[in-house]
Amino acid sequence: MTMIRIKITENEENQRLDRFLKKYLRNAPLSYIYKLIRKGVKVNGKRVSPETQLILGDEITLFLNKEEINSYLNNEKNLYAKKQFHIVYEDNNVLIVDKPFGLLVHGTQQEKKNTLANQVITYLIEQGTYQPTREKVFVPSPVNRLDRNTTGLVIFGKNYESLKSLNQMLRERNFIRKYYLTIVKGELKKELHLVDRMEKEKSTNKIMVLSQDTEKGKVMETVARPLRFAGGYTLVEVEIITGRTHQIRAHLAKAGYPVIGDEKYGDHQVNQRMKRRFSLTTQFLHAHRLFFSRGIAPLENMIGKEIKCPLPSNLEYICKVLFKGESINGTKER
Repeated sequence: MTMIRIKITENEENQRLDRFLKKYLRNAPLSYIYKLIRKGVKVNGKRVSPETQLILGDEITLFLNKEEINSYLNNEKNLYAKKQFHIVYEDNNVLIVDKPFGLLVHGTQQEKKNTLANQVITYLIEQGTYQPTREKVFVPSPVNRLDRNTTGLVIFGKNYESLKSLNQMLRERNFIRKYYLTIVKGELKKELHLVDRMEKEKSTNKIMVLSQDTEKGKVMETVARPLRFAGGYTLVEVEIITGRTHQIRAHLAKAGYPVIGDEKYGDHQVNQRMKRRFSLTTQFLHAHRLFFSRGIAPLENMIGKEIKCPLPSNLEYICKVLFKGESINGTKER
């Protein structure tokens, strides 16, 4: 048996012992974690309960045999990935980046290496902000996700406390307001406030928008504000109150204003025109603005901050053509 000593640092404190061990022994079943706590884990030399809150400076000791170490310890190496994103905002706790088109936020079975998460980790290692050899369980991570072909703002927590607070701020209302830009078929002339329920169809990877009168599914709430319209199209700023899969695309399509270029929920004829005219083959959707209305420690400095990033050049060009030479900031092309 090998004795392992773990000293709790700033990135591990203020979490329960069982949750820490589940991250540390990532490949172990939960039943094994609780058995280990009952029989062989001590904090500062004493047996404790799974719910014990770890504090800075605590020392955990546990005994594992060679097979358990090989099977259960997280020995994954960081996958180096070349930086493709742009930094929009950064401080000691938070990194907000502009995700480019075609890049996954997290890995899949098909693509594990070149992801936004790995690119950000590589960047933070190069900056000396994140040192994986010194961390037991913490990895800088995104708190919001965008589809592969949706561009724009993604928020990362650079340390455990910030990551925990950001996750809470996104779960609860009125902390972080999230806005997207899109172009839809049809001329939307007044604000839409859509509240419905949704269910996901696993076989098609699409969501069904249900009536809000039903008790099935999850609540989905979307606000769409027209910015300008012309020629049967509208540039819309969309605020998502909830954060469901494909929420904007499915909700606007159900309301009669499908997103241009959207193969799943859009209008086929419109999509074909957009493809011929602009080579647009996926949804026109960009996460362009965040507003931090409230904050939780250590993120009080974010209160009142508005973070923006411009449309990618190809989407900006579509705006200028469809809306008579106007860019999204209202200036005319000369």
